[in-house]
Amino acid sequence: MLPWIASDIIQEASKHWSFSSDIEITVEANPTSIEIERFKELGVAGVNRISIGVQALDNNALKFLGREHDHALAVSAIKTAEKVFPRYSFDLIYGRPGQNINDWSSELREALNLVGDHISLYQLTIEKGTPFHSETRAGKLVPLDENTSAALFDITQEICDQHRLPAYEVSNHALPGAECRHNLTYWMGGDYIGIGPGAHGRVTINQTVYETEQIPGPEAWLATVERRGHATRKESQIKSDSRIEEIFMMGLRLINGISRINFTNQTGLELEDALDPKRLRRLLIEDYLILDSKGLRATKKGLLRLNAVLSALLS
Repeated sequence: MLPWIASDIIQEASKHWSFSSDIEITVEANPTSIEIERFKELGVAGVNRISIGVQALDNNALKFLGREHDHALAVSAIKTAEKVFPRYSFDLIYGRPGQNINDWSSELREALNLVGDHISLYQLTIEKGTPFHSETRAGKLVPLDENTSAALFDITQEICDQHRLPAYEVSNHALPGAECRHNLTYWMGGDYIGIGPGAHGRVTINQTVYETEQIPGPEAWLATVERRGHATRKESQIKSDSRIEEIFMMGLRLINGISRINFTNQTGLELEDALDPKRLRRLLIEDYLILDSKGLRATKKGLLRLNAVLSALLS
């Protein structure tokens, strides 16, 4: 993001909402020379946290992932961020084809020597419609087997715990109190306003939740804003069933899961009343989920197979 745009957005937002003394203002950036040069100006503009899309600290892996930066530039971006911003984070993708525990452990330990108070660690997923998916179907790419993926997940948790960066979400680790607030808002079913091109939002008005969507494409979005004062192309009430499913889909990503109190406040229902009892009982018996007075959460076994657990719970 250009610094002057960040400054204008922050100033305009401050006219509509009161900022708390410890407000979190995050910008996402790539570790390119051009963006690194803007870090200081972004800090002056009011950004106090940056999230950098590093993805790997291995040059071969970066080429495989289609990234334009190399290891040296990634490290430079992280070290510059440390000097400029009070808080910073970066991400890595693991579970790459051919990756083994020793290589990943070494890469992760290097990352943790550079980390501030937060790091995102995503397992590679092969999504339909991507080049990786086409290469997998053609036999040119062999994804890791389930056992190796599970072992990599386990060693990730172990090493991060040693560095006092426990997981608070299936792919995110932070010092206690340094969890990413805007991501927590999504995962906990809170309100958020989507402003830019193609952005989505969730807003509660008189206990009714509405979803909003902005016009995609910067040029069309800007032209509509100049003409109408906004570029919202969709604003509709979220049906109760969809809202409940969304809360489960997002909330079970959190290590602490879905709070019983918060769920009732958001839906008017008890957790047990919102789920098929047979499906729920099976997942509890098979040790994929835990349901108690605090709420509903995935076990370690459940987190490893979260997509399958959600499908079994909600389909």
